[in-house]
Amino acid sequence: MGEEELARRWNADFQGRLSLGQELIRRYADVRRVYHGPEHLLAVLAHIDELAAEAADPLIVQLAAWFHDAVYDVRRDDNEERSAELARTVLPAYDFVPAVVDEVARLVLATRDHVVAEGDGDGAVLCDADLAILASTPAEYDDYVGQVRAEYRHVAEPTFRAARAAILQALLDRPTIFATTAGQKRWESAARANLSRELATQASGVRDAVGGGSAEGDDA
Repeated sequence: MGEEELARRWNADFQGRLSLGQELIRRYADVRRVYHGPEHLLAVLAHIDELAAEAADPLIVQLAAWFHDAVYDVRRDDNEERSAELARTVLPAYDFVPAVVDEVARLVLATRDHVVAEGDGDGAVLCDADLAILASTPAEYDDYVGQVRAEYRHVAEPTFRAARAAILQALLDRPTIFATTAGQKRWESAARANLSRELATQASGVRDAVGGGSAEGDDA
């Protein structure tokens, strides 16, 4: 279902480039992806639609979204760089002009830490769309956390909890999680509630592991 909807969206937005869309969909449909698959990309594209008024070029933001997780290997820490390089490599062959290629690559790199400069409307829209899952209902948020954990099932539980807690704390320490005006109004409060709730859970697990609890050394 997700793959069919992605194909429909791609063909509507980027006509005449069918083979590129098929290759990107194939990447997102990799069975090893639990969260970062077709449904995630569809959600990001939908959120970009919601925030489009704050983008300078919504179509370029959409194209960047297609590439932002095009390369995704949970055992590496350079996925954004590799995804940006993929965009630089393949887009010229499909008649995208250099300025578009460069902007897509720049936007993909912005999703590494989701920090954008003031006035960067396109970067703000893409990053907020990628982070919008943080403001979902508590049940949906818990499903998302479980899916991310499944992608990192090779990581021991204490290690995962500590790393996850650090990410959550860094997001909570920001003045605002979201960079767009609409994102702040719609999602900031719910996202902070979800992050705070998960942080308490992950931090508790880390303390239990340090204290010799049963989570130590477990692989999910």
